[in-house]
Amino acid sequence: MPKELQIGDIAPDFSLESDAGQKTSLKDFTGKKVVLYFYPKDDTPGCTKEACNFRDSLNSITSKDAVVLGVSRDSVSSHKKFKEKYSLNFPLLSDTSGEVTRAYGVYKKKNMYGVIRWGIERSTFIIDEEGKIAKIWRKVKVDGHKDEVLQTLKA
Repeated sequence: MPKELQIGDIAPDFSLESDAGQKTSLKDFTGKKVVLYFYPKDDTPGCTKEACNFRDSLNSITSKDAVVLGVSRDSVSSHKKFKEKYSLNFPLLSDTSGEVTRAYGVYKKKNMYGVIRWGIERSTFIIDEEGKIAKIWRKVKVDGHKDEVLQTLKA
């Protein structure tokens, strides 16, 4: 089991296919801040609310020289439908192999109504211009989260 990522660690690089069918790597964004958020499933209530919150505050985020990348284990075609349905204005990356969700330590055993299964723990990482982790939120509560992200980017 890899050690849990900490603030100050170099963020694990990755290359994932986006909803647009393009390979997207973390190193593509060197020189910008990256809001990398992991969510459990396309088009589910909490994930939809979180994505729409990021969509609605994207101008404030990009004004801080930052980009938003959403990652789940859904397929590219699922991401494409989700993005179109809610007019999302940032890339959704498909981690079907689970390699990236494991590298970031967000793929965990979850207990839902006594049923234990593996899934993505809603988490957000802010990665600085040099590729280091500047902030980590685990077990994210959607309400108010975009405000926490904006506060951190402003600081």
